[in-house]
Amino acid sequence: MATLFFGLGFSSQASARAMRASGGFAPIYGTVRTPEKAIALTGEGVTGLVFDGAQASREVSEVLRGGTVGHVVLSIAPDADGDPVLREHRADLDADSALEWLCYYSTVGVYGDFGGAWIDESAELVPRNMRSDYRVVAEQQWRDYAAERGVPLCILRLAGIYGPGRSSFDKLRDRTARRIIKPGQVFNRIHVEDIARVTTLAAQKRLAGTFNMADDEPAPPQDVIAYAADLIGMDVPPDLPFETAEMTPMQKSFYRDNKRVSNRAIKTALGIEMLYPNYRAGLAQILESEQ
Repeated sequence: MATLFFGLGFSSQASARAMRASGGFAPIYGTVRTPEKAIALTGEGVTGLVFDGAQASREVSEVLRGGTVGHVVLSIAPDADGDPVLREHRADLDADSALEWLCYYSTVGVYGDFGGAWIDESAELVPRNMRSDYRVVAEQQWRDYAAERGVPLCILRLAGIYGPGRSSFDKLRDRTARRIIKPGQVFNRIHVEDIARVTTLAAQKRLAGTFNMADDEPAPPQDVIAYAADLIGMDVPPDLPFETAEMTPMQKSFYRDNKRVSNRAIKTALGIEMLYPNYRAGLAQILESEQ
């Protein structure tokens, strides 16, 4: 039973590796934006298909209309016109007679700000930026489509993603790490290997529903930077008050949301604990993988 990833980014690549290693999901296809990136996937066990989100892809159409794709994982950000996959390839999905499971990577940004309080999937959605507004719309588009097709849909609302090659270590080493202090602020995180594992298990069970993907311990961002610096013997960057720190509008937008996101539902649904339940465990794994 083939698997198709729309948007073969950091999380999707990890999930593709995990699904391939588990067996039962071959062949695996993944869309990228350029032919060069598709060629680079050769030898990694994934067949690259070119889809830039702006127009339909002949390669994607042929794969879907072949009637062998049972699992589709969606990781392309929506825009003001909705989800690009549904916009450009809905008819091809309709033609995929093998389709039995959909997974949509969303974001915990759909919740907005809760003043640092704990929330779960029942919380009201009050996003604080257009990116998250688009996600709320896209989630519903996929719920409607899955209901029409009669196939299970698993929505995973991802917290801030980190992992090897994308962590506080990298920011410290390239001198871009900053300890911006906003009293009471916490961020939610998830290790990329936990996303990969959950995606694989959810596909095996054809899990349906909406679930948060975060670790067990939301934490102040400055604490993570300090801990990472200590692990690799670097100086801890100085404190920068939030009120005076220079940031882009996008960077500032992250500090508008302050909440503690519960992951209990996904752990209960799959009968698991997180591989990396907090940033300390996750950073230790990254450092071990480097060595």
